[in-house]
Amino acid sequence: MSSVMSMVRPTTNGCAAAAAGTTATATLLAKQLNAALANGKTAAAMNITTAATPTVPKQPLQAAKIIQQSHIVCFDVDSTVIIEEGIDELAEFCGKGSEVARVTKEAMGGSMTFQDALKIRLNIIRPTQQQVTDFIKQRPSTLSRNIKRFIGQLKADGKQVFLISGGFDCLIAPVATELGIPLTNMYANKMLFDYKGDYDSFDTTQPTSRSGGKAEAIGMIRQRQSASASDVLITMIGDGATDLEAVPPANNFIGYGGNVVRAEVYRRAQYYITDFEQLMHAAK
Repeated sequence: MSSVMSMVRPTTNGCAAAAAGTTATATLLAKQLNAALANGKTAAAMNITTAATPTVPKQPLQAAKIIQQSHIVCFDVDSTVIIEEGIDELAEFCGKGSEVARVTKEAMGGSMTFQDALKIRLNIIRPTQQQVTDFIKQRPSTLSRNIKRFIGQLKADGKQVFLISGGFDCLIAPVATELGIPLTNMYANKMLFDYKGDYDSFDTTQPTSRSGGKAEAIGMIRQRQSASASDVLITMIGDGATDLEAVPPANNFIGYGGNVVRAEVYRRAQYYITDFEQLMHAAK
């Protein structure tokens, strides 16, 4: 199986013209974000998919201190640990990209539950087991900038690392393996196939298959600890509203906007970072 590729950003050569172009792009994107926030737009409002998101971090040193104090760090996967949205990429691979995108837009507008949106999108894609295998081989996920180094530091510091995703375990398992995260520390959805390898349904018993599932998964993680649940400090990191709503039972939430900026999450998050390196420098 192809390994997960580390995200590589273009390097600059010091050229004044290139620097000016980067500054102009950053200024434009910053204006777009500010406009979205001013207009009160919510989760469906603002998706900036750029490797040079100019969003100003919120209290990054304090966020790094929180990471230092945490016993467990949980990550969303799509647009956080990796730069892609797995189900959208799979839909595109299977020739159903535009149809699924329409449903995703409706779901983000609050017109249906997460589980209903998941069911509708999968019924559109209906991937075979072979298509999923081919997709994983041909389109390996791209790790976000500095995530591998950050998770390496967390593990070296003796912290537990979990992946909690509304995506699918078959797509996320290669990512977990690349990062050295045990598959037992992964909470994600499961596709079900019939005896011929055709898509059948998905496992609705998984907590991440429904609204509020990430908070439920963190509750399950708390129950797994040998120490008193109240003594375990858990921090959730992610780009989306479902990650933000994982507190409680998580103790803290840190928003991440290195791949996609969601205006509502940026507005509501007390801590917000745009590069995982920002969490590797704790406040004194």
